[in-house]
Amino acid sequence: MLICPQCKFENPDHNKFCQSCGTSLAHKICVQCSANIALDAQYCHKCDAECVPIWWAIISQALPIEVSAVAETGELIQNPENENIVNGVSDSSPFLKFAIDSYLDPQQRYRVLESLVTPELIAANLEVKVRVLDCQPYQVSPIEASFGHETKIDPNTIPDFAKVYLELREEMHPAIPKIHDAWQQDDLQVVLLEDRSDWPILLDVWQQDTTSMLEILYWFYQMTQLWELLEGVGCCQSLLELSNLRLDEDQALVLQRLYPHDGKQALTIKSLGQLWQTLFRESQRTQFGCVVQMLEDVESGNIQTLTQLQLRLQEMATEIQEVSSQEISHSDSALSILQVDTKPEDVITKNDDAPTMVLSMQLSSLEYVAYTDVGRQRNHNEDYFGIESQINRLELPRNRIIKAQGLYILCDGMGGHAGGEVASELAVNTIRQYFQETWEEEELPRKESIRESVYLANQAIYELNQQEARSGIGRMGTTLVMLLLQDNHAAIAHVGDSRLYCVTRKRGLEQLTTDHEVGQREIARGVEPSIAYGRADAYQLTQALGPRNENSLHPSVEFFDINEDMLLVLVSDGLSDNDCLETHWQTYLQPLLSSASNLEKGIQDLIELGNEHNGHDNITAILVRVKVRPSQQGWF
Repeated sequence: MLICPQCKFENPDHNKFCQSCGTSLAHKICVQCSANIALDAQYCHKCDAECVPIWWAIISQALPIEVSAVAETGELIQNPENENIVNGVSDSSPFLKFAIDSYLDPQQRYRVLESLVTPELIAANLEVKVRVLDCQPYQVSPIEASFGHETKIDPNTIPDFAKVYLELREEMHPAIPKIHDAWQQDDLQVVLLEDRSDWPILLDVWQQDTTSMLEILYWFYQMTQLWELLEGVGCCQSLLELSNLRLDEDQALVLQRLYPHDGKQALTIKSLGQLWQTLFRESQRTQFGCVVQMLEDVESGNIQTLTQLQLRLQEMATEIQEVSSQEISHSDSALSILQVDTKPEDVITKNDDAPTMVLSMQLSSLEYVAYTDVGRQRNHNEDYFGIESQINRLELPRNRIIKAQGLYILCDGMGGHAGGEVASELAVNTIRQYFQETWEEEELPRKESIRESVYLANQAIYELNQQEARSGIGRMGTTLVMLLLQDNHAAIAHVGDSRLYCVTRKRGLEQLTTDHEVGQREIARGVEPSIAYGRADAYQLTQALGPRNENSLHPSVEFFDINEDMLLVLVSDGLSDNDCLETHWQTYLQPLLSSASNLEKGIQDLIELGNEHNGHDNITAILVRVKVRPSQQGWF
């Protein structure tokens, strides 16, 4: 089947256009200039932008062959068995049939983008790696079709070394590259993975002066988590290959590929300790005293388990932070604490008693975008939003500090024309003005202050209702959802059924607000959800700004720390109705966690999604992408 790039609808293979939205399935659209491009084109013919998707293919021989001579000059020579050797490769080698612009597969879907036949690539390990272009990008591969569908794959058609990727795919661990396709063909086995060949190598970043000891401890801790995950599938060797250790855009440790254990020697946490010693030796970094002792204890056997090792890393991080806190000013004391939970559901450990890694975090980047749309059936827009954000950057030779303060408000008005839009705009402006006058620098407002801003907005609308003698359903009102950010600390407040979601790599989509409506009120009282939402008035609001005075208003206010990269999503019910985000978040929200993704395009796609599923109402969304990293304060 063909997956539409616009709406993700599943189309029959023969379709030229999407049955759902009409998007062409016969060509690609350049993301840079919007030109139509052939499906098998690598670059745009107008702006020369590279057009994805490109995959990293690992090709290996199922049965080894003899390579008895190597011609360093590349000249044709004869070996004793009268085999020709060209560039160090026997003319009987199956790799010879793959040249630039040839295809890996008989279906001619994957086109080779670089030469395979060089001594450096093939050597004696009978395996090559090469980048390939998917010439049928909308066609679902058999492996992709098996996930989330009833399609079954014949295990005999899958290479053995691809099966571990399939086993780990259910874990959704970001360090493990995604598998796109795999097959066996004659005497070759092919696996196509997410291309990480250009991602930064850990050792290269390790050597930089700006890399702090806390960041190194954080990578150590990630390695212990990955060790436990990979131990279960016999791939701990993947962590012991220096060139295989990469960093993603958020400086988190990832693997370029998986290496199965060859069984030549037993792998224990001593092997991990030896890798760390190699990293220090190769980078020529001076080891802190506690690091030296930790490595000695691993080598001598005083530390024998992952839990013991993680506890030691936690102690070291705490010790370094205590020293660091004595060397930085009090103005930086607001930096949050990262707790990397090691619960079973996080798929990073299976031990309930595993420790918590505590590291100071600092803001790395903050981006936001907002948009509102009238929808497909309304003739006016009662939604309104307001944003105030300040981002300050301090650049130092060995560090970069970002401080930010942000206020993001979304309101969905009610009360008809000249009512709902008045209420929503009045609420936003009242709250904005309040915080302009009261929000002090360096810390979030207190809960009482946030509640006061909501009460003031309610009072402003309530008084207008009284002045205009509005009654019944004619009384104007509005919902409210509000996010306040101070660096990587956050507060949320809401009234009504406008929502705030967050998306993280670990936990996926989470709804952080609970709708103020009859159905949720009944559930809170102990009523079964099916019964609570069986009521005719289940979706009727129990709270809103404006219709009544503040005695009937109980705004929800909560605080939390942003201790991992996060996409915060504020939406009106025009986008959240009918479980729209819960159904489509992996397609429309999860990719926006990446800094490489375009938030402007992302929000436009969300609005289109809302119009497709909930076009009966106005649609408004605010996206806030927050990135954090271990603090570099104090250690360089």
